[in-house]
Amino acid sequence: MSSSLSSGLTFKLHPLVILNISDHYTRLKCQSQSSELSTPPRVFGCVIGIQRGRTVEIFNSFELFFHPSTHSLDRSFLEKKQDLYKRAFPNYYVLGWYSTGNEAQDSDMHIHKALMDINENPLYVLLNPSINHMQKDLPLTIYESELHIIDGNPQLTFVRSSYTIETVEAERISVNHVANLKPSDGGSAATQLAAHLSGIHSAIKMLNSRIRVLHRYLVAMQKGDIPCEKSLLREVSSLLRRLPAIKSEKFQDDFLMEYNDTLLVAYLAMLTNCSSTMNELVQKLNTAYHVRHTRRGGRLLAFS
Repeated sequence: MSSSLSSGLTFKLHPLVILNISDHYTRLKCQSQSSELSTPPRVFGCVIGIQRGRTVEIFNSFELFFHPSTHSLDRSFLEKKQDLYKRAFPNYYVLGWYSTGNEAQDSDMHIHKALMDINENPLYVLLNPSINHMQKDLPLTIYESELHIIDGNPQLTFVRSSYTIETVEAERISVNHVANLKPSDGGSAATQLAAHLSGIHSAIKMLNSRIRVLHRYLVAMQKGDIPCEKSLLREVSSLLRRLPAIKSEKFQDDFLMEYNDTLLVAYLAMLTNCSSTMNELVQKLNTAYHVRHTRRGGRLLAFS
């Protein structure tokens, strides 16, 4: 691996790519901990974006399946994802791939070469998931490949490339939300969404504990360990009759009525938008025909 680059390309990396890779690694790490694996496996995916002249802008990324036995990516899945992104973002192209680790490995070159049929000079985005509090820069490196002569044989080697962070307004709002961390009771950091989910989890946990207490009380009452209280049984029966309320016919009728009203509002909004667009088109046609017939001395042709 070389540390200098002579391609002259300018790389602009969007924060969404970093968030996607971090989320991919975090989810896989949690799964490996639940399955009692010693170390979490590496994650793999593709980065997509646009190249304008000598400027390469990396906008987004998506995950890929990796076969450890053959050290290769699932090409059928890659082609399906590429086709889906082409339909939504026709200007985006597969610029390369990403993975996690401290440094580029020798086996990474096999994956890099396999993607050259999609992009003749793919990028390699490497994210280092280990935490280094002394490091001020982002733990992310972008590599390109260059052909070097080593021991008389031409070989491809990874070369580091410099990059800058580029953001748009929507990404800036998302990054600010993620960066807006506040300490929780456990001493770790959590976003507002995590705090909201934590509150819901505490409420469900409290409800579960109270239901267990009530269940144990009813079981003891059934066995005769404690005296039977009919007033409490009536309250429990009234509570249980409320549970299947969402499956009743009245609920279905009210739900369908509200659903149809929502669809009707959306349909009316679409018709209003179409009418406004048609009105603008008619006004432009009237203006165009008025100018043309005025120049020819003909009569005015108006549309209604």
